Amino acid sequence: MIHVVWEFRVREGMEPEFERRYSSTGAWARLFSRGEGYEGTELMKDAAAPRRYVVIDTWRDAACLARFKQDCAAEYARLDAECESLTEAEVLIGAFEALP
Repeated sequence: MIHVVWEFRVREGMEPEFERRYSSTGAWARLFSRGEGYEGTELMKDAAAPRRYVVIDTWRDAACLARFKQDCAAEYARLDAECESLTEAEVLIGAFEALP
């Protein structure tokens, strides 16, 4: 398993729309579900900083993620552009492999 971890700082007032799009059933999860090996998305909100979120997308392996990125690059870019106005900051923390 590979877990891709993102941190977001959401613009004030945009939290409901961000949560809708980035949830486990949101627009990103629906796009990812087109890729073989996509296992799910988890959205978490910082209890101490309510506009700070972490999103973890889980894939069976790095090859599945790479294939998805290649096959769906245009759709990914389109959705990323649509969601850009929701956030003040977006940081890819990294891609982490689950250990046994």
